[in-house]
Amino acid sequence: MTAEQLKQLEARLWKTADDLRANSKLTASEYSFPVLGLIFLRQAYNRFIIAKQQIEKSLPVHPTRGVRPIEKNDFLTAKAIFLNETAQWTTIANLPDSADLGEYINEAMRNIESEYDNLLGVLPKEYNLFDKDLLQRLIRVFNDESLNDVSGDVFGRIYEFFLNKFAMIGAQEGGEFFTPPSLVNTIVKIIQPNHGIVADIAVGSAGMFVQTAHFIEEEEGVDPSNKVTFYGQEKADTNTRLAKMNMAIHGLEGSILQGNTFYEDKHDLVGKCDFIMANPPFNVDGVDKSKDSVKKDPRLSFGLPKNDNGNYLWIQYFYSLLNETGRAGFVMASSASDAGHSEKDIRQKLVETGAVDVMVSIGTKFFYTRSLPCTLWFFDREKEKDAHRANQTLMLDLRDVYRKVSSNLHDFTPEQLANIQAIVGLYRGKREVFDKTVLHYYNTINENILIVNKKASSLCDVFYKQLRVSVEKIVSKEVGNLWLSTIDLDDALWTKELVEIYSEYQLIYSKDKNIEVLSKDIVDQLKMAKKGFNNLLKSINTFIKEAGKDADLRKQKEWKTDVLDKLKKMELDYEKYAKTIDIILYFNKEANWLISRFPKSEYEDIAGLCKVVTKEEIATNDFSLTAGRYVGVAPQIDEDFDYEERMGEIKVELQSLNEEAITLAEQIQLNLTELGL
Repeated sequence: MTAEQLKQLEARLWKTADDLRANSKLTASEYSFPVLGLIFLRQAYNRFIIAKQQIEKSLPVHPTRGVRPIEKNDFLTAKAIFLNETAQWTTIANLPDSADLGEYINEAMRNIESEYDNLLGVLPKEYNLFDKDLLQRLIRVFNDESLNDVSGDVFGRIYEFFLNKFAMIGAQEGGEFFTPPSLVNTIVKIIQPNHGIVADIAVGSAGMFVQTAHFIEEEEGVDPSNKVTFYGQEKADTNTRLAKMNMAIHGLEGSILQGNTFYEDKHDLVGKCDFIMANPPFNVDGVDKSKDSVKKDPRLSFGLPKNDNGNYLWIQYFYSLLNETGRAGFVMASSASDAGHSEKDIRQKLVETGAVDVMVSIGTKFFYTRSLPCTLWFFDREKEKDAHRANQTLMLDLRDVYRKVSSNLHDFTPEQLANIQAIVGLYRGKREVFDKTVLHYYNTINENILIVNKKASSLCDVFYKQLRVSVEKIVSKEVGNLWLSTIDLDDALWTKELVEIYSEYQLIYSKDKNIEVLSKDIVDQLKMAKKGFNNLLKSINTFIKEAGKDADLRKQKEWKTDVLDKLKKMELDYEKYAKTIDIILYFNKEANWLISRFPKSEYEDIAGLCKVVTKEEIATNDFSLTAGRYVGVAPQIDEDFDYEERMGEIKVELQSLNEEAITLAEQIQLNLTELGL
């Protein structure tokens, strides 16, 4: 399944499932966990069937007793869950209407838990709360034929997608069970957790662990279980269950224990971790500092902060759990970077260790349930051994770097994440990360220019000639000419301009194989070509509208087969080329953003973006670790205003507002109905 197909499948499944929720009496929190449980069941069954087929092929054959029966342990080796027939998806999906479906699924969950200690008490068993019709329709949603043959981590991605969506609609109080993927990915790309002990002591739904596994699979092509061991701790029972189920659905193993991190270190991890990743709750008050477990906590090596705020407890935990070469990346309230009094004293001690590696300021609207900015902190204990590195910290201000997803949500694109990783790579002296990123941009631009050029020269002429022949089969030449005049060939002829663009590009490339971004002339020509494509599409629609006014014509079979079908195919072709031009322009823009700031492929301080500071500079600024305090203000650059991009953002904002209005109206209607009005 391609990434685009998966995206479409996720959207379809979510829309259906969310429509069902909107028409039920269940709250988002009541609905979310059981739905995630159904995804777990569906995935467990698919993995069970695949494993069963593999096991059957390799079972030993006894000369007299025949083939050995399949055993539960066979599935452990295959990294699958053994399912009794009563817990198998097909059994549940094919239950008769007379069956108590909710209780049957509850029992199936209990059956699985009884077989696996690590899942005991984890799976949802609240299906009896669901209306029977709603539950049957949900089963049909996840009985989608396209899910029958999927393998790999498709269900894991779907689970993450649903977690994300439930977080957006406030399925959990505060949304604290879920860290936005952009922030998780930023942390993973900067600390690169690829070996040893990986811990998250505010584990939430285990998103950090899942993304670590993706990182190891994508970067090194190996099974994460052979590289890392996961340890998690979580205060909330529901979040602990979410995390364990998330790990299971991704085929990951680890120890996730429930406990209040302020008072206990369940895994006894002080000084043992290779990597720490976390998104702890911000500004927690009420921690009982009179307890011996707090006063004598070995994790608080820099002292107990005097004010009633948990931020500097968390920050010290993350430092103390690292071994002498360990790295940490975590999310923290922006206010912590400048906090005063006893917190400033702790921050000073941290800075003086030399372990503070990178500080990243993130803008507003990255979280689903709060719009405040945040800061990503990064420690590297190995720096402490190198006097030069220990005296340097990278300040990175990304408050102006984001993609607008909706009017109240921002994130990073994959390319923005790659650019961030490239900058940190240059700071660390690893130019290969930067070069790899630029090469990817160039290859993508080159491949897509080839795609556009392949048929551009003949696209217009062939289309027009074919259409004329088709039209003259069903109407007179005079009428045909009248209809065809509605198509603006001046716009269509922009397809020929693409050939000239490609020729110019190839000429430049033949002289300089290191070309990384397109010239302004080529970019302008591509934008004009795209405009021509869009205008031609409008012309085609005008043609269909004018010709379609003839009622007798619409009855002719040839009108559909010889004209409409060809026009629709042509529309798809032109839309494809227009999208390809979008890809070229987009990757060129990202390449230009990176290369224009670091033209020598070497790190340098960039006003408004990044600056490497010394301990002395930090001390001069009251030991502030706020990036904006050091990087300054970016100079005003006269960049071309992208009207189309801005209109796209406005469209997204309007769509988001419309969706919010519809949701609000539905909720009001439901409330009125419940009141009997």
